[in-house]
Amino acid sequence: MTGSFGLDMDRRTLLKLGGAGAALTGLAALTACTASGGAGGSGSSGALKMLYFGQQSAATTLQKALEPQIKKIDKSASLEITGINGTDWNDFIAKVLTQIAAGSAPDLVSVATEGLQQMAAKQMIVPLDTYVTKDMSSLQSYFDDVHPALVESMMYQGHLYELTDSFNAGSMFYSTNLYAKAGLSAPAAGWTMDDFYNNAQKLASLGSNTNAFDWVVRLWGSWTSFLYANNGNLLEEGKYSGGDWLWNKAYAGNPLAQGRGGGWKWGQPTANATPSVEALEYVIELQRSKLSPSPDVGGGGTLQGLFASGRIGMTIGGGFWAGGLHNAGMKTGSFDVAPFPTWKSNKSLFGAGGYGIFNTSQKKDLAWEVVKMLVQPETFDIVYPGNVTTPARKSLMTADRYKTTGPEHWSVFWDQLNGSVPISAPPYYQALATSLNQRTTQALSSGNAKAALDGMQSDLEKAQANS
Repeated sequence: MTGSFGLDMDRRTLLKLGGAGAALTGLAALTACTASGGAGGSGSSGALKMLYFGQQSAATTLQKALEPQIKKIDKSASLEITGINGTDWNDFIAKVLTQIAAGSAPDLVSVATEGLQQMAAKQMIVPLDTYVTKDMSSLQSYFDDVHPALVESMMYQGHLYELTDSFNAGSMFYSTNLYAKAGLSAPAAGWTMDDFYNNAQKLASLGSNTNAFDWVVRLWGSWTSFLYANNGNLLEEGKYSGGDWLWNKAYAGNPLAQGRGGGWKWGQPTANATPSVEALEYVIELQRSKLSPSPDVGGGGTLQGLFASGRIGMTIGGGFWAGGLHNAGMKTGSFDVAPFPTWKSNKSLFGAGGYGIFNTSQKKDLAWEVVKMLVQPETFDIVYPGNVTTPARKSLMTADRYKTTGPEHWSVFWDQLNGSVPISAPPYYQALATSLNQRTTQALSSGNAKAALDGMQSDLEKAQANS
C-alpha cells in the first residue's frame, strides 16, 4: 500500500505511502467496537484528522490535493494530514498508541492487507456494516465495479472494515527486448512452470549480464508466488462465517461472489508442508542453475533498477510496476506482463488497500462520507497519479489508462483475481513476515529448504499461540 515511485517498488510500502497518498492513516483508542457496525460520532463538520504513513512533504501534497474534494462534501470541513514514519505495521501502530496517549484522535485510516486484521483484532477500526447497509443503494455502482475477492479481503470475522480502492496481484513482468533477443515469443495463455523454466534458460544464454529471473525476499510476490501456484500457503486457508448481509445484497446473482464468507480465516501454520518445501526448493534450484541471482530482502528498488536497465528478463510485479517502470525511463512496449505461470494450480496472490474509520473518531459520519469520496472513480488519479497501483474499480481498467505507460496486456492485472487468494496476513502478520524473511535467507544460504521451513513452522506456531 511507496512514497517514492522511483526506485523503491516494494508493494507493501506502496500501499502505505502511494503517490499523492495511498496510505491515509488515522488514530483511535482501543475501545470496543459495536458488533453491528461503527455508526456514531455524529459530528458533521470541522477538521478531519489523518495520519500519513510517510514523509510530511508527501502528506502535505496529499492534503492540498484532497482539500477541494472535502469541500464538496462539507464547505465547513477541512483536512489535516500529518506524516508518520515507520518501519512496519507494528511500528506504525505503536506510534499510533503514542499519539492516542497524547490526546490526539484522528479519524481515517488506509491500511493494506498486511495490517487490516491486526488493526481489526485490536479494535482500532470500526466495522462499516451499518454504514454500508444504510447507503447500499448509492454504493451499488461501487460494488458492481469491484471484484468480490477484493471486498472479501477487507473483511474480518464477518464484518467489512474498509472500502477498497486499489490492489496489486503478483503477475510476471518480462522484458520484451530481452525476450526478442532470446528468440522468445510472449508467454501464451495458460503457460506453465515448464514454459517459465525453458524461457529462463534461453534468457540466461544471452550472457552473464542478463539475469533470467530475479525476485525479492518478502511475503508478497516472492517464492510465495510459486507456493500459491503449487496450491499451497503458509497457513491453512479458511473463511469466517457471516457476510451474507453484504453478499446477498451487493452481489446478488454475481457468480464471482459464490462461496464468499466473512473474511479470510488463517488457520494452522503449514510452512513446512510439501507445497512450501517444493516451492522454496524451486527458487533455490533457480539460483544454483544460475537462472537467478541471490535476491534482496525487503524493498524492490534494486530489482526495478536492474529491470529498467535491461538486465532482468522476468520478475514478479503488480500493477504498480507499470507506473514505476515508466517513471524509471522504460518506453512503452519495452516491457509487458503475463499471468503467473501455472503449476499444480493457477492460484495466485494479491494484496489490497482501502479506507476505514478509527474507533474513537468523533466525526465518524463525516469520515464515512470521505471514505465514500475516496473510492469514487474521479478521486483515484488524484490519490494515485501515473499508474502507481492497480484500480479496484474495473471501469478504471482501460486501454486509455495504460497507453502512455504500458503494459500492453494490462488486463492481466484484473483477470488474475479470478482464483486468487490474498497474502496470508493474520493478526500476527509482522511475526510471520519477519520469520519468512529470516528463514528464506537461511534456506538460500544453506541450500536446505526443509530445515529452514521447519524453523519457520515453529516460529509461526509460537506467534499464533501468542496472538
